[in-house]
Amino acid sequence: QVQLVESGGGFIQPGGSLRLACAASGSIASLFDMGWYRQAPGMERELVATITNGGVTNCADSVKARFTISRDNAKNTVSLQMNSLKPEDTAVYYCYAKILRRLSLRPMDYWGKGTLVNVSS
Repeated sequence: QVQLVESGGGFIQPGGSLRLACAASGSIASLFDMGWYRQAPGMERELVATITNGGVTNCADSVKARFTISRDNAKNTVSLQMNSLKPEDTAVYYCYAKILRRLSLRPMDYWGKGTLVNVSS
């Protein structure tokens, strides 16, 4: 089994900062891309940021100047530093990872259960 567990969500006022963290655990042979997606009420899930195991990042235009994604390959973790938060950033944030499980032939996509970020005054 493989698990992704997120932490760090919560309620924050506009202009504030939050840091999300996600840890991958279980029967992991290789960890490829990791990242964050979000889903606001009534909206489709959208990409926030991803990072390869080599450190190449990709961020949505809406967050590029405010959010920073990073990872620790030794600990199988990915983090999202979110600054200058806006009400439109309110969403459930999901951790994502492409993982090759031990004894498996192909990597698969895994998702965390999500953590709520609520930006409101």
